[in-house]
Amino acid sequence: MSQFALLRKRRFAPFFWTQALGAFNDNAFRNALVMLVAFQMRLDDRSVSLYTNLAPALFIIPFFLFSATAGQLAEKYEKSRIIRYVKLFEIGAMLLAAFGFYTHHTSMLLVVLFLMGMHSTMFGPIKYAILPQSLQPNELVGGNGLIETGTQLAILIGMIVGGSLMQVAGFGTLLAGGVTTAIAVAGYLVSRAIPTAPATAPDLKFNWNLFSETGRVLGITRQDRAVFNAVLGISWFWFFGTVLTAQLPSFTRINLGGDGSVNILVLTLFSIGTGIGSLLCERMSGRRVEVGLVPLGAFGLTIFGIDLFFARPNAALTHGLNWMEFLHSSGNWRIALDLALIGMFAGFYVVPLFAFIQSRTPRDRLSRVIAGNNIVNAIFICAAAGFGLGLGSMGLGIPQIFLVTAVLNALVAVYIFTLVPEFLMRFITWVLVNTLYRVRTDGARNIPEEGAVLLVCNHVSYMDPLLLMANLRRPVRFVMYYKIFNVPLLRFVFRTAKAIPIAGHKEDPTVLQTAYDAIDDALAAGEVVCIFPEGALTRDGEIAPFRSGVEKILQRRPVTVVPMALRGLWGSMWSRRDSTLSRARLPRRFRAHVELIIDAAIPITETVQATGLESRIRALRGNSP
Repeated sequence: MSQFALLRKRRFAPFFWTQALGAFNDNAFRNALVMLVAFQMRLDDRSVSLYTNLAPALFIIPFFLFSATAGQLAEKYEKSRIIRYVKLFEIGAMLLAAFGFYTHHTSMLLVVLFLMGMHSTMFGPIKYAILPQSLQPNELVGGNGLIETGTQLAILIGMIVGGSLMQVAGFGTLLAGGVTTAIAVAGYLVSRAIPTAPATAPDLKFNWNLFSETGRVLGITRQDRAVFNAVLGISWFWFFGTVLTAQLPSFTRINLGGDGSVNILVLTLFSIGTGIGSLLCERMSGRRVEVGLVPLGAFGLTIFGIDLFFARPNAALTHGLNWMEFLHSSGNWRIALDLALIGMFAGFYVVPLFAFIQSRTPRDRLSRVIAGNNIVNAIFICAAAGFGLGLGSMGLGIPQIFLVTAVLNALVAVYIFTLVPEFLMRFITWVLVNTLYRVRTDGARNIPEEGAVLLVCNHVSYMDPLLLMANLRRPVRFVMYYKIFNVPLLRFVFRTAKAIPIAGHKEDPTVLQTAYDAIDDALAAGEVVCIFPEGALTRDGEIAPFRSGVEKILQRRPVTVVPMALRGLWGSMWSRRDSTLSRARLPRRFRAHVELIIDAAIPITETVQATGLESRIRALRGNSP
């Protein structure tokens, strides 16, 4: 089922449109306010500068003050009900804004801007915490991609509409106030169709102290190192995006020689690129939470950020171009492509990170972790504003600011991937598997989403663990022959994935016993362990007799067993077909079609024997070695 089918599902569509309408209103109001202050109130340049710089601060302050409270509310109470209260709050704020627009009451409009910051703050933890409750695990990436796409397009359309309405002679303030109020009412009406999303921590003791709760939420966010580093990755994305978008109006005017229509085109290219990248995540990840896309996104941001500098390092020779004249001018298609690709790789970067946080964080803490993420985001956004101003005061032009930010992005990415090797490991796995094979998975839902599971599979090639790793939703601990574990390059992947090396009793009884202990510890911790009971790669394409190790593992700790079979790998990359020298030769079947067939789980209450598993996996594999 396509991810777009979610837009027809009541468990997703009302929330999607509620979120999109809210993002539209935030930006329509903010841009209308800027247009009113900058162009219609006849203020002096100093006053205009004061208001335009004060506006972003007023919007971001609530994220520091109220994110922790919002996280508690989203954990303790039913989420759809909170959403309806938040949308009623938005209606009140927009009615106040309509009066402020009509009377040109700037102070009142700044208060409304603060209130809209509160609206976004309260909605934020619910926005991402409700998705795991509404979606199946294999829908999580697609759902996040749709939310990110809808948000980007709503932001873009809101900015255009808000600014355009305010420029209508004689009726601009009335139209701006009327439309934003109507959108707020529409958002509330749509929110009433959001299904019930039960509280995940109804017994949570509410803490009204904003500062102590903020500290506690940040502490909860840091408990899981991988999740916290994903939070830092998202916050860095906001830093990068803030620096980039803050420079775009001046870049458009000075370096591109464009008018306001070119500025809209630039924002459109970035937003559409982000939407395309977000939507592609589901297909590229195979509907799994694939953090291997994060390094791809990070490297793309750097490459095309640097190219944006080289595409236009100096001021434009011609000014006042409209968007059509801009696109027809020499060299400008390269700039347009850079902006769209920066957006696309931004989607590859941020969507898997949100899905990773949602899948790794326990439900009773997810809203507070998202709240912590919002606090850290706000810190990085403020730092980005200071960073851009600082580089500008040092005499750097806008293209040079893009260059410095792109290079810094590469350094930060390397640092994050050093802290969390899993991101880089998954990237290597994703690239290798998707380069060498075309894989179809059947029966992925047969693997329980929680609890200890022992996966049992036939063994055809050196790539089997990587292929399984790239096509199973849950993290898996692989038990593998120690010589395969030590294969150069792949050793990094296997060590990062916490694979368990094993040796035969005659080869090294100590390694064998250590492996059994590690398997038992992993199962005791509720992890997924995968073994290849043949004990070695097949030499003739047929399944070799299963050894008794699987029985010893289950005698020590009975757990659910899931039989699996790989089809179509024989004769592909790194299998032993035609290997007269007892080693894998270069492949004859590049991009081989491979199938992973996953059988129904064998419950913990059933006795499992190696011979029975062997027969079951032979049947799964059929006549396709």
